[in-house]
Amino acid sequence: MPHQPITRQDILRLAPDARSAYLAAFDDAGAALGPFGVDANRLRLAHFLAQIAHETDGLTIRVESMNYSAARLPQVWPSRFSDPEVAQAHAHQPEKLANYVYGGRMGNVGPDDGWRYIGRGLLQITGREAYEKYGRVLGIPLAETPDLAFSPAWSLKIAAAEWAASTRKGRTCNDMADADDLEGVTIAINGGRIGLASRRDWLAKTKRLLGL
Repeated sequence: MPHQPITRQDILRLAPDARSAYLAAFDDAGAALGPFGVDANRLRLAHFLAQIAHETDGLTIRVESMNYSAARLPQVWPSRFSDPEVAQAHAHQPEKLANYVYGGRMGNVGPDDGWRYIGRGLLQITGREAYEKYGRVLGIPLAETPDLAFSPAWSLKIAAAEWAASTRKGRTCNDMADADDLEGVTIAINGGRIGLASRRDWLAKTKRLLGL
C-alpha cells in the first residue's frame, strides 16, 4: 500500500512549537507509520495528526500534568471528587493524585503504578497494561522505561501501534478515519468525547496541511 509522505517540515508548519524530540520522530515517519497503515492515505494521516496534536497541545506535552487545583478536580473526574474535602486533599499533589485516580485499574497493580504509568507521548499512553502491551508489540522495554514513550526513536511508533489497536464497535481508527468519522476516532482514542471541539479544529488544520 502506498505511503502518504509526512516530514519534519510539515509538522513544523502544523505545530510551530513542537518539541525537538517529536520533530525528530518524523524524520523517518514512513517506517513508523507504514506498518500500521496510518499513512496509507491522506485522510487517515490527517485524522492521526489531529489526534496527536490535540493530545499533546501542538506536540508540546511529553508527560500528562497531574497538578490540579481543588476547583478543577471535580470537572476532570466528577465521580471521584464530588466531595470537596477529597478534592482538597489531592490538589497540587501530582503523585498522590495519579495513584488515586489511576490506581487499581488499567493494569495498575503496584502502589505507585498510577503515577509511574501516567500519560506520555503523542497519544498519551496511560496505564501499566498499555505500556506492557505496546512494549510487546514493538519489542521494547516500555513498561520498564516509560519515558521511551516520548523519545525520538519510539514516540511515533508507539502512537501508531496504539492507533492501530484502538477500536470502537469493531471498527479500527483507520476504518473510521477513512469514513471521516472524527467522533468515532476520538472515542476509540480517548474513551469519550473529551476535547472533541479541539480535535475538530486540529483536523481542519491537518486537512489543509495535506491538501484535503
